[in-house]
Amino acid sequence: MKMLNPQHKPRLERRIAGATNRWRLPRQPVSGDLLALSQLCKALSIDFDEALKNPHRLYVSQIQKIFSENLKNKAVQNGEADVILECLGFKWELHQPQLFQSKTLTKLYLGALARATTSPVKELEKLLQAHLTGKIKERPPVKKMIISLKINDPLVTKVAFATALKNLYMSEAEINMDDILGVLASAHILQFSTLFQRCVAMMMSGLTPSTIKNVYLAGCKYKEEQLTTACEKWLEMNLVPLVGTQIHLRKIPQELLHKVLKSPRLFTFSEFHLLKILLLWVYLQLNHKIQTIPTYETVLAFFISCPRKSSFLDRDTGQSLIPLFLCLRLHGITKGKDLEELRHMNFFPESWLVRVIANHYHALESGGDMAHVKDLTAQAVRFGLFFSQEYTTFSKMIAIYGFFFEIKGTKHDTTSYSFYMQRMRHTDVEFSSLVSEHGPVSLRAERLVKYEIRAQALVDGKWQEFRTGQIMQKFGLIKPSCKSHVLKVQTVGIPIYASFSFIFPIS
Repeated sequence: MKMLNPQHKPRLERRIAGATNRWRLPRQPVSGDLLALSQLCKALSIDFDEALKNPHRLYVSQIQKIFSENLKNKAVQNGEADVILECLGFKWELHQPQLFQSKTLTKLYLGALARATTSPVKELEKLLQAHLTGKIKERPPVKKMIISLKINDPLVTKVAFATALKNLYMSEAEINMDDILGVLASAHILQFSTLFQRCVAMMMSGLTPSTIKNVYLAGCKYKEEQLTTACEKWLEMNLVPLVGTQIHLRKIPQELLHKVLKSPRLFTFSEFHLLKILLLWVYLQLNHKIQTIPTYETVLAFFISCPRKSSFLDRDTGQSLIPLFLCLRLHGITKGKDLEELRHMNFFPESWLVRVIANHYHALESGGDMAHVKDLTAQAVRFGLFFSQEYTTFSKMIAIYGFFFEIKGTKHDTTSYSFYMQRMRHTDVEFSSLVSEHGPVSLRAERLVKYEIRAQALVDGKWQEFRTGQIMQKFGLIKPSCKSHVLKVQTVGIPIYASFSFIFPIS
């Protein structure tokens, strides 16, 4: 047995672990110094228990940390490749510093290194030491490794995967929006976090009616909450004014549509307008060959032509759609013509329509009091103004239970706006079209109203929201009592989605 001379022991290298300058010996991944190991794990964002079970993971994290820092200030490497990656029927030549940005490729490389050398830990230490000291050119040549990666994700194309690998060398390499889903999928498989987050940011800022379906499904597939939340918020504002006017409405997944319909932030011009959009979505699901947006009359005729034995929602085809239509606030549809269409189309169960008509009758009988409505957030009657670039002033007239209101938006300068509602007299010229011979007119001098006005605009990929909060006010017929609280908005975002929600409490 060979004994070492204690006076000639090799001097052990020491390394700082963590921010407290506590030292530990790196020759053995786990020494008796558990406090230092804990600090090292914290510095490298590694789970302490995992490091005890798999100490070689410390080397993986150190390699990625060191190379990611070194790559910030160094030019792209042009020398001979260290690794050949076999994937998608191609052979890709890669270099170690760039390769280690990908957790997947790092693991594959270390696995190949372990199989090809008798002492992989020593090889890793040499590699780390060379980069720590800056003597990259002086390190002994490492045998070129061949690694293989199998990809089963159909979103990953050769072009997208090549783009992902290119981003290992160029952090701002151009990404074609046509390939963005494939690049995102490639980044997910490579565990290349910086590229993945860059793709997420690009997809969030590029939402359109034609892309929202794929972006949302990608968010669900890769469990990226940023993407799914961005899709929900975007669709809450754009379902009615934008998506509902295009054939892309057909592609909106039912799960996403249901989330948006339940949201109190959903923008709509009126409840009946939202109903028409939802009926159109159902029509497009049932008529796959239709490639252009049909008129509302065509949609209405389709449902009227269905068998009259039972309502559409009572049939097998409609049962799964009931949760969508339960999100509608049918009591917000008050025009006689619109209510007659609801009955005539035979879409809703008879019990639903009876309840709506009964609630309207009781409200009219009690001077407008909405006894059936309690929660402003979930049950309010809602209307909206889509305030676009060309407007300086925009308003809409509303008639409900014999009371008349104007909702109005005004642009004061390039970034300053105000929104409010005010009670009007039925004799005002603007209301001549709303007051028919048989239309109700309330003579009450005051009307208690609980309301909220909110406005939203998209600025640099983030939604700005302005709101009055819930206000209880008695609206008279003369100033100042006829006018609501004014919502003042300061934003560079355009368009502005202004929503007016209110109920008539029992008074």
